[in-house]
Amino acid sequence: MISSKEGLAELARYDNLRRLTLECYVSGIQNMAHYALELDDAITGPYRANLKGLAGEVASGEQSALLDSRSTLRGLLREYRDKASQYLNGLREELAHSARALGEIMETMAQGDDDHREAFRQSIARLREVAALPEARPVSEAVVAATEAVERQVERIREQSQLLVAQFQVEIRMLHRRIDSLEAAAMVDSMSKLLSRAEMERRVGGAGDEWFSLLVMRVEGLRLAERQWGETTAAELAGALGKRLRSGLPPEAVIGRWSHEDFIAKVTLGRAEALAAAKWLTENLSGAYACLKDGKTVRPVLQVYAAVVDREAEESPARMLRRVAEFFER
Repeated sequence: MISSKEGLAELARYDNLRRLTLECYVSGIQNMAHYALELDDAITGPYRANLKGLAGEVASGEQSALLDSRSTLRGLLREYRDKASQYLNGLREELAHSARALGEIMETMAQGDDDHREAFRQSIARLREVAALPEARPVSEAVVAATEAVERQVERIREQSQLLVAQFQVEIRMLHRRIDSLEAAAMVDSMSKLLSRAEMERRVGGAGDEWFSLLVMRVEGLRLAERQWGETTAAELAGALGKRLRSGLPPEAVIGRWSHEDFIAKVTLGRAEALAAAKWLTENLSGAYACLKDGKTVRPVLQVYAAVVDREAEESPARMLRRVAEFFER
């Protein structure tokens, strides 16, 4: 038998472990706030404040706070990543604009340098011709000396211009390397983005004789989430839905948003496979989603209804699109 003394010691040990685990968790959240990458104050400031607030809630050790912290922390990190991606994309565009501007300056400088050098060359040649005339002998030495001085100054200007152009070229190369790194950072999560209705109509309409099926999905709950929690939360919810949708379909699937609550996917699946995919989407995309509202987790619920529009024999893509429109108009 385990004695009461041993039992109490074991309980004390577990309590110490629980307390240490909680302290490590709180410390981890605080460190995320402290070492957050400095971006714009409007992005980093609220992120840090929300993390510090979450750390304070978790430090209480209450079970409800710990359970909610899982989705809240994930949501805060996801939101910060998305905003950082947008911020980096803005920097990339600014750097690309700067690189283009530098390139235009270099072209202008090079063209102007050629024009000025030719003008100086012609002027110096004319001065030498004048200095060689018999009537210019009294001042010919002064003219020749002035001509040589002008030539030396022109050469010095040319060297300085070449140095400046070389510096611009180095700057442009550095900008392009920076642009490449920012483009890589901006590609985070780009695969979850959905095409517009117009682009989907273009893709489907231009399919020709290609064999494919269309998965059509009506999603209830997006408008309600927008009314309850605002456009930002609704946009985050739509993004989360898009990620789940893409993860549930083959990589080559072409996915788009037909309207606010209607979605469509072009897939090369057999009818049985397409029906199975529609069933999976209905079951797995429906349910609660964890989103953020002012640093707190909210859980809007979506209900997904998916169906299949498969291509009938010799049916044109335009006819398929009309059937899709009829489905969404019901």
